[in-house]
Amino acid sequence: MTAAYQLAKENVSVDVYEAADTVGGMAKTITLWNQKVDLGPHRFFSSDPRVNKVWLDVVGSDYDMVHRLTRILYKEKFFYYPLKPLNALSQLGLLEALDCIASFAKENLRLGSKNRASVDASFESWVVQKFGRRLFEIFFKTYSEKLWGIPCNELDADFAMQRIKKLSLWEAMISAFKGNQGNKHKTLVDTFAYPHAGSGIVFERMADSVRQSGGHVYCNTPIRRVVAENGKVTGLELSNGEFRAYDHVISTMPLTTLVSQLPGTPHEILNAAKSLKFRNTILVYLKVDAVDLFPDNWLYIHANNLQTGRITNFRNWSPHLYRDEKSSILVLEYWCYNEDEIWTRPDADLIALASDEIRKTGLIGNATVADGYVYRVNNCYPVYNRGYKENLKPVEAYLSGVENLSVIGRYGAFKYNNQDHSILMGILAARNITEGTNYNLWDINTDYEYQESASVSTTGLDKKTYAVVD
Repeated sequence: MTAAYQLAKENVSVDVYEAADTVGGMAKTITLWNQKVDLGPHRFFSSDPRVNKVWLDVVGSDYDMVHRLTRILYKEKFFYYPLKPLNALSQLGLLEALDCIASFAKENLRLGSKNRASVDASFESWVVQKFGRRLFEIFFKTYSEKLWGIPCNELDADFAMQRIKKLSLWEAMISAFKGNQGNKHKTLVDTFAYPHAGSGIVFERMADSVRQSGGHVYCNTPIRRVVAENGKVTGLELSNGEFRAYDHVISTMPLTTLVSQLPGTPHEILNAAKSLKFRNTILVYLKVDAVDLFPDNWLYIHANNLQTGRITNFRNWSPHLYRDEKSSILVLEYWCYNEDEIWTRPDADLIALASDEIRKTGLIGNATVADGYVYRVNNCYPVYNRGYKENLKPVEAYLSGVENLSVIGRYGAFKYNNQDHSILMGILAARNITEGTNYNLWDINTDYEYQESASVSTTGLDKKTYAVVD
């Protein structure tokens, strides 16, 4: 949607095809019980001035700065995330805290300054090297295995490197004692910009802008396949078999779907793509007849006796979402594969499961769960199982060689993107077309740095220039 928005602003004729009934993908906003909610927690934060400028151009002044509070629920106790050492140690108790410190010290002594957090490691070995075995077991293992559906020693270290690479125990401790001053790591950011009408309004306004520029946004219009001849894209085939010619196609459909339907794809590339897997999400929304239930934006659930992995409280995002309503909407997330029984379980059973689990957490006390709603999101998490890069790289190389094709987004590029990563992919894909640049879109959401940094603040774009020093 960002790519289309940018192209339309440059007077490029553009059409958008969306399989769902509204735009926004995973960042869309829906209306439930006279309130607005997102598909899980979607905070916006970026240090890239290009991303922030586009976001502000679209949102204008219709946003709040939200104070982030996220915690971990473990053994019926709450731990701040990012970890605050004094809170964590006091909540764990003396013996457990000493065990964590000893485990961390053991890893430091064992490894010294060499071979730290190897890029070839599993997620488990990477985190153990960085935090110690005991902290891994408490604060990383259960949640990660719920999310990915595989043991942590079968999960690639890339997941840790993308999400927690620069976060260290020492950094968290220093941050705690300095009141977070000077700490710039994204995982530690304690405020974020959030649109009054929910995350989806960003992309709905982009769609409106495309239409106003003469373009089209076709919702409920899935694409059967991208059509190519002699290694060059010529257009699209709709689900009804109709062919539509285009000079360039920007694809965000799941990478596996794109490759499987692309004419002329070699067997070895098809086989490599078949080995790549996505994880699904089931979102169970509960209307609870109470307010001020708990203060968190969202909670990570590290309890083995609960199937849910994350709980979001939309009452704590923006009052514009709930207005005068006197109830709270919570969403419990469940992750699975297509073949898992829970994926096709009846909605009523899922609502009953979520209602029972939210009660077990103690988060809602005796409040009544008045209603429930189930929303299923297919193919939303690219699974970074060990060895996935060996299969992804030849697919990337092949698609990069197909003329007039750009592949972007969490689905399209098989990258565990946040909103800002996907927005940047759209911006640069548009520039490649309109300006003849040659940005490598596959490199986004790796370890790129900026010559210029900016963040969204209450007054708009807070910009600061700095030099990158290696």
